[in-house]
Amino acid sequence: MANRIWILLLCILFISASASVQNKLTDNPADQLVAAINSNRTASKSSSLYSNPGLACIALQYIKAYQGDCSAVGGPNAKKPADSEFAETFAPNCGVEASTLTPITGRLLGCQSEYLKPSEAFSEILMKNQKSVEILRNKNHSEVGAAVSGSDGGGPYFWCVLFSNGKSNSSFVLQGHVAKISRPGCFSGADDDCNGAIDLSRTFRLWSIVVTGLIALAYAFGI
Repeated sequence: MANRIWILLLCILFISASASVQNKLTDNPADQLVAAINSNRTASKSSSLYSNPGLACIALQYIKAYQGDCSAVGGPNAKKPADSEFAETFAPNCGVEASTLTPITGRLLGCQSEYLKPSEAFSEILMKNQKSVEILRNKNHSEVGAAVSGSDGGGPYFWCVLFSNGKSNSSFVLQGHVAKISRPGCFSGADDDCNGAIDLSRTFRLWSIVVTGLIALAYAFGI
């Protein structure tokens, strides 16, 4: 009986600690996507790019312009936001000073119904053809911004990468040097939890821990 009580206490502590760790996770898939991009560029002898949070915030606004319509990304019905939206809508929504907007030198955009890890999204969604590889390795790029978001906290999931040839200290400058956090979704360089893109995957991980604990409890008490 004493052994069973000890097992019960250990299981409770394990589940509580695991839940606490899960709640404190701050992994940002957009940052991980930028890391994958720079790793690929340096492997191909191209320069690493500066992760610009202002540009990344605009990448998230770029996603929001699709209003969850995955069919508008690629294919015969492909669309893209008007260039005028960068100054009229995206920059104000992010708190980016319009006078510091710099030409976009490349765009990568992907969408699918299920969430993927950043490394998988990079290789399976964004690097879909030779043109995508050419955009990635373009030597005119000097900075990058990435964003990922679901729709209302679920699928479909959008991945967006914007490239620019601006200078790190003078392009896509944020008012007060702080980006406006927009939900759902997240963007690179924001030093913020990701909301609406990976919450679901975290929930699955947490439930798997809880189920494991319950199985251990059932074993301990012979249920």
